[in-house]
Amino acid sequence: MRQIWILRGLTAGVALVVLAGGLWAQAPVAPSKPAATVNGEPISMADVDRIADKIVAEKFKVHLPTDLQKRQVRQEVLNMSIDDVLMHQLQKKTGIQVDGKEVDGKLAELAESLKKQNPPQTLADFYRESGQSEAEVRANIVSMLQWAGYVKAHVAEANIKHYYDENKDFFDQVMVQACHIVLRVPPTASEGERLVARKQLEQLRAEIVGGKIDFAEAAKKHSQCPSAPNGGDIGYFSRKWMLDENFARAAFALKVGEVSDVVQSEYGLHIIKVTDRKPGTPSDYEKMKDEVRDFCVEEMRQSLVAQERKTAKIEVNLP
Repeated sequence: MRQIWILRGLTAGVALVVLAGGLWAQAPVAPSKPAATVNGEPISMADVDRIADKIVAEKFKVHLPTDLQKRQVRQEVLNMSIDDVLMHQLQKKTGIQVDGKEVDGKLAELAESLKKQNPPQTLADFYRESGQSEAEVRANIVSMLQWAGYVKAHVAEANIKHYYDENKDFFDQVMVQACHIVLRVPPTASEGERLVARKQLEQLRAEIVGGKIDFAEAAKKHSQCPSAPNGGDIGYFSRKWMLDENFARAAFALKVGEVSDVVQSEYGLHIIKVTDRKPGTPSDYEKMKDEVRDFCVEEMRQSLVAQERKTAKIEVNLP
């Protein structure tokens, strides 16, 4: 899962620009073919490679990465870049205006935070090390301020409390252990192919519930998942952020020992059996309101991006 994108306060916002490495800045048109175009806006291959190289260097300090692992990191970076461009385009459409003086103030905050580092750095040092120009950093700050304005207009106290109530299992740190049987159904599959897979799982579920076959044995024989040899056991997980939302929602609705109906996720079609449940510790909304807000805002961002992807013209050229 992508790291939670958090905007909390001005200094935190500037810090995010530092960490993001310029993903929100409009990519310059490179002489070579772009890694992708999003509604006609290019994402530079050089930018994707630069960020991917940094991640690989940090992630694989002990063992050298395989070519497959390198490609996976590049793909993840590209996906994040596409999401960021979509958000940038959406924010332009909202018409939220940002005062240049506010951008100057954010840049000054960044300069002050760099001075406090050991050893101290200047903005020029930061631009050079991050591979960004001042214009790109300013563009990132503008995007963040636009997003902050959008959040302020769309997320009220009532929304945050509702999100907490809807996801109390997550904030109470309840954990569920489950087994599953999955039949992979690609996004390009026809309705007929989906129907065949669904009927196969429905028949399998009927046999499991009727006691004709054990769930674990059925998983070993039929599940198209690396967990199949272990009877489909995928271990413990929380209500949010660890697994596909549809899958997690269905699993948490089950009692221990129950088997779900067929559940569709981005990976395919599943039937799920919950084998254990850890109750966690009751949380206090008033004490964690800021944290709840962060998660609520991030989920709203993901929902907006998913909606934008449905209508966006995205052309990917990443080899």
